[in-house]
Amino acid sequence: VQLQACGGGLVQAGGSLRLSCAASGSIFSGHVMGWYRQAPGKQRELVASITSGGTENYADYVQDRFTISRNNAKNTIDLQMSSLKVDDTAVYFCRSWVRGRSYNFWGQGTLVTVSS
Repeated sequence: VQLQACGGGLVQAGGSLRLSCAASGSIFSGHVMGWYRQAPGKQRELVASITSGGTENYADYVQDRFTISRNNAKNTIDLQMSSLKVDDTAVYFCRSWVRGRSYNFWGQGTLVTVSS
């Protein structure tokens, strides 16, 4: 399985960005897809995830600012980020996984830089 992420870039605080991720290859039906991020010197953390049934999950720090969406037919997810803060600066990674199974794949990461 390959995950191709895109959409990162430089934006001013308060601005918006949209990240996209496309999965290809031998995709497991019912996989969860999501976005993680890793800031310099920090551990990778979950930003948001969405199941194949559309159940969304968000980290508290992005609640009401970020929205995750999914297209099952295309095996894609998007992350609409609004009201961006300097603290949102990080490399954002797309992930596809199935709980309890070895099915677990990561994209290459896309850099989001929020300037003050």
